[in-house]
Amino acid sequence: MYVYNPIHSRYDFKPVYQAAWTPALVELNQKLRSLWEQHVFWTRLTVNSIVGGLPDEEPTTARLLRNPDDFAAVLRPLYGPAIAARFAELLRSHLTIAAELVKALKAGNTAAAEDARKRWFMNADDIAAFLGRINPYWSEAEWRNMLYEHLRLLSNEVATRLAGNYEENVATSDRIQAQALGMADVMTRGIARQFPAFFAASSPEVLQ
Repeated sequence: MYVYNPIHSRYDFKPVYQAAWTPALVELNQKLRSLWEQHVFWTRLTVNSIVGGLPDEEPTTARLLRNPDDFAAVLRPLYGPAIAARFAELLRSHLTIAAELVKALKAGNTAAAEDARKRWFMNADDIAAFLGRINPYWSEAEWRNMLYEHLRLLSNEVATRLAGNYEENVATSDRIQAQALGMADVMTRGIARQFPAFFAASSPEVLQ
């Protein structure tokens, strides 16, 4: 039902326009990269805790679920509280559905796993559509492709963890991190174009 059609082989920060590396833009990019790295880092630890039945599952999951609120705090000054809260809600659903999926797969409940997987991709569609609406420089199609790739990689991370294929699991984690940083850069580029006054400087260095 859900087909991933890649439009980029990598998601590097390669703007198709001239912007400037002002201190404010650098700070934004660092914040977004940190948040996306935390997103995949705590997702990985939560998956490992669920699969391994570890005693840290509850606090680890709680830390993971702080990530949407941290994203909202960065978006709120630009988009206002309602939009920031909606993004946090959508991202929180992405995480809670993922936890449902892992638990269903661990229990061998294929029906519940398939239901969670469908809702996971529907949530990705909702996030892509939402981002496409709030920023004219964010493409809904591009975000859908990136989010589908994110889900594909996370699915492989879960599957290899459950199978005990730890070498592939670690390699997949590296790919997840690189792809997440790409999403941070796409997010940065769109915000910089939508709100140029927030990132202006008198003598900036031009992005290449």
